[in-house]
Amino acid sequence: MSSRLNVLGGIAALVLVVLSMSIFTVDQRQYALVFQLGEVKRTIIEPGLNFKIPMIQNVRFFDRRILTLDSADPERFITSEKKNVLVDSYIKWRIVDPNLYYISVGGDEMRARTRLSQTVNAGLREEFGKRLVHDVISGERDKIMEQMREKADIDARRIGVQIVDVRLKRVELPDEVSGAVYSRMEAERKRVANELRSEGAAEAEKIRADADRQREVIVAEAYRDAQKIKGEGDAKAAATYAEAFGRSPEFYAFYRSLEAYRTSFANKSDVLVVEPSSDFFKYMKNIGR
Repeated sequence: MSSRLNVLGGIAALVLVVLSMSIFTVDQRQYALVFQLGEVKRTIIEPGLNFKIPMIQNVRFFDRRILTLDSADPERFITSEKKNVLVDSYIKWRIVDPNLYYISVGGDEMRARTRLSQTVNAGLREEFGKRLVHDVISGERDKIMEQMREKADIDARRIGVQIVDVRLKRVELPDEVSGAVYSRMEAERKRVANELRSEGAAEAEKIRADADRQREVIVAEAYRDAQKIKGEGDAKAAATYAEAFGRSPEFYAFYRSLEAYRTSFANKSDVLVVEPSSDFFKYMKNIGR
């Protein structure tokens, strides 16, 4: 009885060992390739519990997350102006076809990184060689990154990899050329500023001339209206004087004489040479009346 239990226990232990060697779990962050005698038999892309034949089949896992390939040092590229620029970039990539990835690079991440780095480096060198310094620094930076991502992705698909993004972290000039380039950029900015100032001065003169013309027109129209109103007032005054003279000629003559006296004797130092018998003193002689 004891020997039978030992046999059963041994068999159970063996079954557990075989079962443990047959079961494996694929994490949601992984792919799995099942090999049989060095040949890929299955590709597992869904997470969960899976089985394999112990001692005959083995499993390799590959990361399915987005990985980052960041260059250690800036690369030196040449623009269409034959100017050197230092470019610091990084690549976001991930495995999308683990079977092709294994066949192409043997599942070696370092080989895959080298392949991607060479592809992106060659593409950036080509793109920078088509453009000026200003374009690669600011003008067409986004366009370069997008075109580079598309080109690199086409090549990366051949090894079962997708290029998610290519980014230029930093694009700058080497110290030996930055001074000359910045001086030229400064001169260009000054030229543009002077052109804008000239255009502004011309526009200002145009506005001033138009304002002066409008002022002359307004003054002339105001003078015309004033003269018209003044003429109308003089006409009404003359009509009033004429009406008053028609009603009482003697009073009108007397009033006008008083006005003449007031004007003539405004200051004590005024001297008037007139004959005493002149009509000017007519109302002075007849004060009583």
